[in-house]
Order: sequence, then structure tokens, then C-alpha cells
Amino acid sequence: MVDYRDLATVKQVAAEAPFITEATLRWWIFHAETNGLKPALLKIGGRVYIDRAEFNKWLEGQRMAPKPLKTAA
Repeated sequence: MVDYRDLATVKQVAAEAPFITEATLRWWIFHAETNGLKPALLKIGGRVYIDRAEFNKWLEGQRMAPKPLKTAA
């Protein structure tokens, strides 16, 4: 269930996270079908809202996993 207090506009998310530009966020939204961001988005009328909790889950999923160490055989 969505809590309206967790919803933010593109501008609000970009302002809260200094490492994300508004343009980058809009690019991610445009490609939400292929990058997995779609569950974090709500479209009401012509506006797109971002569920912060789902966005944070998606962002965590983008973490680069460390490469395993090679062991001598």
C-alpha cells in the first residue's frame, strides 16, 4: 500500500539527493520498463510521483557487487 507521505515529485527527489540530477532521474523514469524502476513510480494524470521507499529499494539494487577474489589453484 502506498503512503502519500512517501511520494515525491521528480524535482523533490533531485533536490533531496545531490548526487542525482533532475535530468538523470527523468532518464531513469523514461527507461523504467527496462531498468526495473517502474514499481517505484505512480502516474496520476500527467504527473509522475516517486515512492521514496520503493525508489530506495531500487537504488540499493543498483549497488555494484564486489568482484570475487581469484584464488590460486
